[in-house]
Amino acid sequence: MVRLKDIAAQAGVSVMTVSKVMRDAPDISAATKIRIRALAEQMGYTPDSVAQGLRNKTTKLLGLVISAVTNPVFARVVMAIEEQAHQLGYDVILAQTLNQPEREQAVIRRMLSRRVDGLFITPVYRLEQTAPIYEELVKRAVPTVLLGHRAPFCSSFVNVETDDISASFAATRHLLELGHKRIAFLAGPNAAPSSVERLEGYRRALREGGVELDESLIFHAGSTIEEGEKAALQMLQESPNATAVQAVNDLVAIGAANVFLGQGLRIPEDISLVGFGNVLISEHFRVPLTTIRQPKLRLGTAAMDSMLKLIGGTRPPTKRLSGEIVIRQSSGAPSATTGPVTH
Repeated sequence: MVRLKDIAAQAGVSVMTVSKVMRDAPDISAATKIRIRALAEQMGYTPDSVAQGLRNKTTKLLGLVISAVTNPVFARVVMAIEEQAHQLGYDVILAQTLNQPEREQAVIRRMLSRRVDGLFITPVYRLEQTAPIYEELVKRAVPTVLLGHRAPFCSSFVNVETDDISASFAATRHLLELGHKRIAFLAGPNAAPSSVERLEGYRRALREGGVELDESLIFHAGSTIEEGEKAALQMLQESPNATAVQAVNDLVAIGAANVFLGQGLRIPEDISLVGFGNVLISEHFRVPLTTIRQPKLRLGTAAMDSMLKLIGGTRPPTKRLSGEIVIRQSSGAPSATTGPVTH
């Protein structure tokens, strides 16, 4: 391992001079800094980040907690955060909760033990009003940015989120404008604020479109492909005479599409389908999916901007970004022969 005294010996200067160069001290000339830094790089010197952290009371580490690395929604959000962190000299520690509160608490505690300078968290949503690990973050005053909506147990934190009500409203309005009146909704978990907002957007669009809400057209579908398949099967068995289906996210929509196609239904000729999220698979599915494009890169960028403000001692406001509809082949006007779905 190359040490400061090795560089000093090679450069013919004192160890103190080399140390000042590495700290970018103002009393060292620019020429000397350039020469010593070039020599340090040539010799393969790597600064001791732990020692620097002890001196500066920072670690240049950021914790990033998401539900699962397999969830395609997070890919571009994580990329945006990591890219900016890298440019600013931060390293990012990634962990997944698998939507388990116990695991969420464990991974956050591990990150706190690493003395991270800040935390990005996609919360494990629950109906309880409080959660011990979030109370602990408040007590410790750890700079924390939530990637998603706030709920009662995490209401005191800074967050970035998509305006899910308006986005879902646009998806339902698209189907209404095509001529659909019987639009089923495959809803997400009740504890997740984003799922609640998407259902609310659907309800509002029906109301403003003059279409009476039929609760029998709303099915609990969770958030995965498998849960979407189960909800679609339930919908077909109950024969609600739907001509279109709006899903809480793209994975649920794709699960539903698998069932519809497997049952011999044509998309969109027999039934139209709209998702939410615009994950990569939605564009390349057998029937390219009409969906809502979430501003994933912008959400990541906004989250990093909020984090830097928190680290600097300023509390930024909630950032709520708009989504937009992407119309593809899975949605179309109901055909004149479309009748009850009785498969």
